[in-house]
Amino acid sequence: MDLRKLAADAVSQNKKAALLIGGAGVAILGLGLGYKYLRKPEKAVRVGVVSQLLIHPLKSGKAVPLALAECQKMGLKFGELQDRHWMVVTEDGHMVTGRQEPRLVLVSLTCEGGQVCLNGPNMEELKFPIKQPDNPVLDCRVFGVDIQGRDCGDKVSHWLTHYLKAEKTYRLVHFEPCMRPRKPAEKEAVYQQFEEVAYPDFGPVMLLSEASVKDLSSKLEKGVTVERFRPNIVISDCKPFDEDSWEELQIGSVRLQRVMACGRCLFTTVDPETGVISRKEPLETLKNYRLCKPSEKHIYKTSPLFGQLHNVKKTGIFQVGDVVYKITR
Repeated sequence: MDLRKLAADAVSQNKKAALLIGGAGVAILGLGLGYKYLRKPEKAVRVGVVSQLLIHPLKSGKAVPLALAECQKMGLKFGELQDRHWMVVTEDGHMVTGRQEPRLVLVSLTCEGGQVCLNGPNMEELKFPIKQPDNPVLDCRVFGVDIQGRDCGDKVSHWLTHYLKAEKTYRLVHFEPCMRPRKPAEKEAVYQQFEEVAYPDFGPVMLLSEASVKDLSSKLEKGVTVERFRPNIVISDCKPFDEDSWEELQIGSVRLQRVMACGRCLFTTVDPETGVISRKEPLETLKNYRLCKPSEKHIYKTSPLFGQLHNVKKTGIFQVGDVVYKITR
């Protein structure tokens, strides 16, 4: 065996390996530098200020104003209150909203020391435990999509049925963390499959500007307030409908991503102060100037658009007074 030849071959192979490794390193470095310089940097542009934060623990129930809130993937949370995590249902599990029972908008649901507190006009306050593990879990339906809810008990059922003067029995259910959430994508294809909600109509966060509400009120005989439209975040210091163009927002430590406009229905004709439904305004006026583009009719159909639905890209904390930044690249 020629030892000198073996040694020469080994040196040659090592050189090739070194060249290959070096070449790969240069390629990776080049890709990294290219990504760094080709990627457009973020730019934060001030577009408004948070003037109100509102949480609706009971679907179609009264809003609870907050000074500060935690924004989770499934919506706003404050203490034991989570946005739209309680819902009135029929005995067979179908959702009941202000469309069917307008006086639901006057029902207040709050939490205190592990207890839920229900209040309504001319009703005695009812308290019951948030956690009732021995109660049955009901199969429910929200816009035709299956979801579960823990039954809150017969006393609550009697309270609601009596308050609403209903001819049939209503029950209250609570969505718990162990339950499987709904996927908005099952109803609206514009949502990503990984997005999840409890009992909201669609997205976890709804945003609206004060200016848009004032613009609408100027066209009505009787003005309306933001509570009529049940937003989570109300923005001031901007022009009417500026929110339509905010695709990505930074508020406090929270990052939001716009998904779609909020198509409005008959529920907007329920007065949040009286619980009376008119079935006309402000819906008719909105239809005069807030309909979608023809190319979007497959999404919104004939519903007028008012407010924007957002997903939570980054969870965190925000509060009233926070500056709202639009993120551009």
